[in-house]
Amino acid sequence: MHDPAKLTAYLADFEYTENDNLSLLPGKFTVTDSLAAGGARVPVFTNEFWTARQRQAASIHEISYRACFKPQLPRFFIRLLTAAGDPVYDPFSGRGTTAIEAALLGRKVIANDVNPLSKIICQPRLAAPASGALSERLAAIPRQDGLEAETDLSMFFHPETLAEILSLRRYLQERRERGLEDETDRWIRMVATNRLTGHSSGFFSVYTLPPNQAASPENQVKINRKRHQQPDYRETKSIILKKTHSLLKGLGREDYDNLRRAGTTALFLEADARYTADIAGGSVQLTVTSPPFLDVVQYTQDNWLRCWFNQIDSEKIEKQITMSKTLEDWCAVMGAVFKELYRVTMREGWVAFEVGEVRRGRIRLEEAVIPLGLEAGFKCIAVLINRQEFTKTANIWGIKNNTAGTNSNRIVLFFKG
Repeated sequence: MHDPAKLTAYLADFEYTENDNLSLLPGKFTVTDSLAAGGARVPVFTNEFWTARQRQAASIHEISYRACFKPQLPRFFIRLLTAAGDPVYDPFSGRGTTAIEAALLGRKVIANDVNPLSKIICQPRLAAPASGALSERLAAIPRQDGLEAETDLSMFFHPETLAEILSLRRYLQERRERGLEDETDRWIRMVATNRLTGHSSGFFSVYTLPPNQAASPENQVKINRKRHQQPDYRETKSIILKKTHSLLKGLGREDYDNLRRAGTTALFLEADARYTADIAGGSVQLTVTSPPFLDVVQYTQDNWLRCWFNQIDSEKIEKQITMSKTLEDWCAVMGAVFKELYRVTMREGWVAFEVGEVRRGRIRLEEAVIPLGLEAGFKCIAVLINRQEFTKTANIWGIKNNTAGTNSNRIVLFFKG
């Protein structure tokens, strides 16, 4: 869709259905409002634009990462604003939700994230190995006795499990250093990274925080004491195979083909989102992204164990990730990001910028983002608020429905005319 006027009419008359979340039906549920920002009056549409239900996306997405949005969000905009073969970009890629969804829908993929973990957990899913090849490779990985971790991890892992993890870590490191790392190695690295710690028998660790939030060693000692637990043995290779089956179980032949096709041309960057010279000007049809929101999420603290396994300097990454403490600092960074997005966006291209709510709704980032996009040269077409019912995560943390930004996506939609 290249006509902003038709799009706003579409959003005003939108009604979600299970069979087709882009069906245009008489508007009974959309709440329409407007807000003034940056000297412009911008329409605001509140509705359920995509499902709030759990497990309604492709199984290949089921890799945990802190502060990621549901696949239904980028899917809505990709289907609405692009065609097959169009380039779709995410400058803050995270676990790669936009990239994977774009690939599944037959679009070209451009993904960027200053954290190397993003590429590690996203790129391999565009080239899943055959089950037989994976089993053979895992069986061939030797156990190397005598390896020691740089820090005490005994509160997380049984000694035998830790020995397997260290052997796997060393194997992957040597394969990469010798230039032998292939698709199967990258897949193993991705799954192992995801299975390090969690709260079920499907993880390498004893019961701990959910996998997108690694506990500190000190806090894990407290968890073990409180739960009267100690790490039991977990067979790492069987866990990797089981998780692989879970990731791939829902994919059809078309999904496999689309993922692999996207993987052959995909561009993965580890750059500051303000400076992405490797992306040609006017080459992106749609950007769907969600930037770091002030200082509300500690990305490196949550991922310290994943960084350890992949030999990534987490302190260096922490300095590079935008974790602004004030709205003014955040806007200064995002203003430069918007200027770069304007450069890479093609004429009649779009940017869907998800900002959520922070500080329990006291700060509405959409009101700050609109002027930034306008200053960069975009037209602000609308703000979409996707209202959802209770989610599993929200319930765990005791957050009431549609508070604290947990159950409400707020997306500012920009157009380059």
